[in-house]
Amino acid sequence: MLELHRVGVEQYKEVEKLPVTVVLDNVRSEMNVGSVFRTADAFLIERIVLCGITPQPPKSEIHKTALGAELSVSWQYYATTLDAINVLKSEGYTICSIEQVHDSVSLEDYSFNGGDKIAIVLGNEVKGVSQEVVDASDVCVEIPQHGTKHSLNISCCAAIVMWQAYQSAINLAQKSY
Repeated sequence: MLELHRVGVEQYKEVEKLPVTVVLDNVRSEMNVGSVFRTADAFLIERIVLCGITPQPPKSEIHKTALGAELSVSWQYYATTLDAINVLKSEGYTICSIEQVHDSVSLEDYSFNGGDKIAIVLGNEVKGVSQEVVDASDVCVEIPQHGTKHSLNISCCAAIVMWQAYQSAINLAQKSY
Protein backbone atom coordinates (compact mmCIF):
# COMPACT_ATOMS: atom_id res chain seq x y z
CA MET A 1 0.00 0.00 0.00
CA LEU A 2 2.71 2.50 0.94
CA GLU A 3 4.72 2.03 -2.25
CA LEU A 4 1.57 2.83 -4.26
CA HIS A 5 0.75 5.84 -2.02
CA ARG A 6 -2.61 4.32 -1.09
CA VAL A 7 -4.43 4.82 2.19
CA GLY A 8 -5.92 2.07 4.33
CA VAL A 9 -9.66 1.52 4.77
CA GLU A 10 -9.91 3.61 7.96
CA GLN A 11 -7.95 6.50 6.42
CA TYR A 12 -10.04 6.24 3.24
CA LYS A 13 -13.23 6.68 5.27
CA GLU A 14 -11.88 10.02 6.53
CA VAL A 15 -10.93 11.38 3.07
CA GLU A 16 -13.26 14.00 1.58
CA LYS A 17 -15.50 12.37 -1.05
CA LEU A 18 -17.18 13.73 -4.14
CA PRO A 19 -20.83 14.64 -3.53
CA VAL A 20 -21.82 11.76 -5.82
CA THR A 21 -24.04 8.82 -4.93
CA VAL A 22 -24.36 5.84 -7.25
CA VAL A 23 -27.77 4.15 -7.20
CA LEU A 24 -28.10 0.59 -8.49
CA ASP A 25 -31.66 -0.07 -9.70
CA ASN A 26 -32.29 -3.82 -9.45
CA VAL A 27 -28.84 -4.88 -10.68
CA ARG A 28 -28.74 -8.66 -10.47
CA SER A 29 -25.05 -9.60 -10.76
CA GLU A 30 -22.88 -9.71 -7.66
CA MET A 31 -19.84 -9.24 -9.90
CA ASN A 32 -21.29 -6.05 -11.38
CA VAL A 33 -22.05 -4.77 -7.89
CA GLY A 34 -18.49 -5.56 -6.79
CA SER A 35 -17.07 -3.79 -9.81
CA VAL A 36 -19.13 -0.67 -9.05
CA PHE A 37 -17.80 -0.69 -5.46
CA ARG A 38 -14.22 -0.95 -6.71
CA THR A 39 -14.67 1.91 -9.18
CA ALA A 40 -16.48 4.04 -6.58
CA ASP A 41 -13.50 3.57 -4.26
CA ALA A 42 -11.10 4.66 -7.02
CA PHE A 43 -12.96 7.91 -7.74
CA LEU A 44 -13.90 8.91 -4.15
CA ILE A 45 -17.65 8.42 -4.61
CA GLU A 46 -19.42 9.16 -1.32
CA ARG A 47 -21.74 6.14 -1.30
CA ILE A 48 -23.60 3.48 -3.21
CA VAL A 49 -27.31 2.86 -2.80
CA LEU A 50 -28.41 -0.70 -3.53
CA CYS A 51 -32.08 -1.13 -4.43
CA GLY A 52 -34.56 -3.96 -4.93
CA ILE A 53 -32.97 -7.25 -6.00
CA THR A 54 -29.46 -5.76 -6.04
CA PRO A 55 -27.20 -8.04 -3.95
CA GLN A 56 -25.79 -6.57 -0.76
CA PRO A 57 -22.46 -7.26 0.95
CA PRO A 58 -21.27 -9.53 2.34
CA LYS A 59 -21.41 -11.81 -0.71
CA SER A 60 -18.46 -13.79 -2.02
CA GLU A 61 -18.76 -12.63 -5.65
CA ILE A 62 -19.09 -8.99 -4.58
CA HIS A 63 -15.97 -9.34 -2.45
CA LYS A 64 -14.06 -11.16 -5.18
CA THR A 65 -14.67 -8.34 -7.68
CA ALA A 66 -14.58 -5.39 -5.25
CA LEU A 67 -11.30 -6.57 -3.70
CA GLY A 68 -12.44 -5.15 -0.36
CA ALA A 69 -13.90 -1.86 -1.65
CA GLU A 70 -17.24 -2.91 -0.19
CA LEU A 71 -15.54 -2.27 3.16
CA SER A 72 -14.30 1.23 2.27
CA VAL A 73 -17.23 2.68 0.30
CA SER A 74 -20.33 3.53 2.32
CA TRP A 75 -23.53 1.90 1.16
CA GLN A 76 -27.24 1.76 1.95
CA TYR A 77 -30.11 -0.46 0.91
CA TYR A 78 -33.67 0.49 -0.09
CA ALA A 79 -36.45 -1.94 -0.98
CA THR A 80 -37.36 0.19 -4.00
CA THR A 81 -35.33 2.54 -6.15
CA LEU A 82 -38.13 5.09 -6.09
CA ASP A 83 -37.90 5.23 -2.28
CA ALA A 84 -34.16 5.89 -2.58
CA ILE A 85 -34.71 8.56 -5.25
CA ASN A 86 -37.27 10.36 -3.10
CA VAL A 87 -34.88 10.44 -0.13
CA LEU A 88 -32.00 11.66 -2.32
CA LYS A 89 -34.19 14.41 -3.80
CA SER A 90 -35.12 15.54 -0.29
CA GLU A 91 -31.36 15.72 0.46
CA GLY A 92 -30.84 18.05 -2.52
CA TYR A 93 -29.45 15.61 -5.08
CA THR A 94 -29.97 15.96 -8.81
CA ILE A 95 -31.14 12.57 -10.07
CA CYS A 96 -29.24 11.58 -13.21
CA SER A 97 -30.33 8.28 -14.73
CA ILE A 98 -27.98 6.72 -17.25
CA GLU A 99 -30.39 5.49 -19.89
CA GLN A 100 -31.17 5.74 -23.59
CA VAL A 101 -34.54 7.47 -23.65
CA HIS A 102 -36.31 10.18 -25.62
CA ASP A 103 -34.74 13.57 -24.78
CA SER A 104 -31.69 12.06 -23.06
CA VAL A 105 -28.51 14.16 -23.08
CA SER A 106 -25.30 12.77 -24.52
CA LEU A 107 -22.62 12.32 -21.85
CA GLU A 108 -20.23 14.42 -23.92
CA ASP A 109 -22.72 17.33 -23.70
CA TYR A 110 -23.59 16.93 -20.01
CA SER A 111 -21.83 18.92 -17.31
CA PHE A 112 -21.67 17.39 -13.84
CA ASN A 113 -20.81 20.77 -12.25
CA GLY A 114 -18.12 19.30 -9.98
CA GLY A 115 -19.42 20.45 -6.58
CA ASP A 116 -23.14 19.73 -7.02
CA LYS A 117 -24.81 16.81 -5.27
CA ILE A 118 -25.67 14.22 -7.89
CA ALA A 119 -27.15 10.74 -7.81
CA ILE A 120 -26.14 8.58 -10.76
CA VAL A 121 -28.71 5.84 -11.37
CA LEU A 122 -27.64 2.67 -13.19
CA GLY A 123 -30.17 0.04 -14.16
CA ASN A 124 -30.71 -3.66 -14.47
CA GLU A 125 -28.48 -5.53 -16.91
CA VAL A 126 -31.40 -6.46 -19.18
CA LYS A 127 -34.18 -3.93 -18.52
CA GLY A 128 -32.10 -0.83 -17.72
CA VAL A 129 -33.36 1.89 -15.39
CA SER A 130 -37.04 1.31 -14.57
CA GLN A 131 -39.53 3.64 -16.24
CA GLU A 132 -40.82 4.99 -12.91
CA VAL A 133 -37.27 5.99 -11.99
CA VAL A 134 -36.66 7.54 -15.42
CA ASP A 135 -39.86 9.54 -14.93
CA ALA A 136 -38.68 10.72 -11.49
CA SER A 137 -35.22 11.71 -12.76
CA ASP A 138 -34.10 15.28 -13.26
CA VAL A 139 -32.07 14.29 -16.32
CA CYS A 140 -31.30 11.19 -18.34
CA VAL A 141 -27.83 10.88 -19.81
CA GLU A 142 -26.64 8.38 -22.37
CA ILE A 143 -23.17 7.30 -23.39
CA PRO A 144 -22.67 7.73 -27.14
CA GLN A 145 -22.15 4.39 -28.89
CA HIS A 146 -21.56 3.68 -32.55
CA GLY A 147 -21.17 -0.09 -32.82
CA THR A 148 -23.69 -2.87 -33.35
CA LYS A 149 -24.65 -3.13 -29.66
CA HIS A 150 -26.91 -0.60 -28.01
CA SER A 151 -25.69 -0.90 -24.45
CA LEU A 152 -22.65 -1.41 -22.26
CA ASN A 153 -22.19 -3.70 -19.29
CA ILE A 154 -23.24 -1.81 -16.18
CA SER A 155 -19.73 -1.99 -14.71
CA CYS A 156 -18.26 -0.35 -17.83
CA CYS A 157 -21.00 2.25 -17.91
CA ALA A 158 -20.49 3.01 -14.21
CA ALA A 159 -16.75 3.49 -14.71
CA ILE A 160 -17.22 5.87 -17.64
CA VAL A 161 -19.78 8.02 -15.83
CA MET A 162 -17.93 8.06 -12.49
CA TRP A 163 -14.75 9.07 -14.32
CA GLN A 164 -16.60 11.94 -15.98
CA ALA A 165 -17.98 13.13 -12.62
CA TYR A 166 -14.50 12.82 -11.06
CA GLN A 167 -12.93 14.80 -13.91
CA SER A 168 -15.52 17.55 -13.47
CA ALA A 169 -14.65 17.80 -9.77
CA ILE A 170 -10.91 17.86 -10.51
CA ASN A 171 -11.38 20.58 -13.12
CA LEU A 172 -13.46 22.63 -10.68
CA ALA A 173 -10.78 22.26 -7.98
CA GLN A 174 -8.03 23.35 -10.38
CA LYS A 175 -9.99 26.46 -11.35
CA SER A 176 -10.19 27.38 -7.67
CA TYR A 177 -6.40 27.80 -7.38
